[in-house]
Amino acid sequence: MSENVAIMENEGVVEIHLDRPDKKNALTGAMYRAMIAALTDASAREAIGAVLIAGRGDAFCAGNDLADFRAGPEGGAAAFDFIQAIAAFDKPLVAAVQGLAVGVGTTMLLHCDLIYAAPDARFILPFVNLGLVPEAGSSLLTPAILGHAKAAAMLLLGEPLDAEAADRAGLITAIIPSEALIDHARTKAAALVAKPPQALTATRRLMKGDPALLASRMQQEAALFRQAMASPEAVEAFTAFFEKRPPVFRRD
Repeated sequence: MSENVAIMENEGVVEIHLDRPDKKNALTGAMYRAMIAALTDASAREAIGAVLIAGRGDAFCAGNDLADFRAGPEGGAAAFDFIQAIAAFDKPLVAAVQGLAVGVGTTMLLHCDLIYAAPDARFILPFVNLGLVPEAGSSLLTPAILGHAKAAAMLLLGEPLDAEAADRAGLITAIIPSEALIDHARTKAAALVAKPPQALTATRRLMKGDPALLASRMQQEAALFRQAMASPEAVEAFTAFFEKRPPVFRRD
């Protein structure tokens, strides 16, 4: 487990808390590995009926820690492994979201079943801005949930979606006051655990549709993502980010 991921368990619910508040819970390779291990363990244990994902501090998750992500192959490999793990997870997933949910901080939510957000939640998909392409099946799932036009604003322009807009669009289940957010999410996770497990699992599987379609899109995204990481556009976007300046992209 990672020192920046806290794992708790209570009456059939495993809670995964991103615990790096000073970095707005930006994810490192070690954090991804800790979450994968928690999901793997929860899937294998019959006594566990649901998983709750939350972030500590004033943000849910600021996405990848870009320095860690670029430092070597492990950061990228761990990120892709986590995406595969959460997409394939076979039990209900509940999320409690406050503040920023950037990049994978939003795309992981596309694989959750119940998403409760504080009024200050902001969902941002900045992949194109970084010279990259979407991941975690988000190029398929975001238009399916939001419709093409709203998804284009998020994916092509990188425009944020606030909590009210996300609620209207169907991206989240409900807006909950900040002070009640985690308790509300815990109550709903406990309610899932109390349901007939076989009926719940079958219904969830039916709702998610053909897993092969999602897996195929995720493979396409991953291949293009890896190519894009080495592109001049991504190099310029990342360099500009660390130099705290606007990027300049060439069109020739």
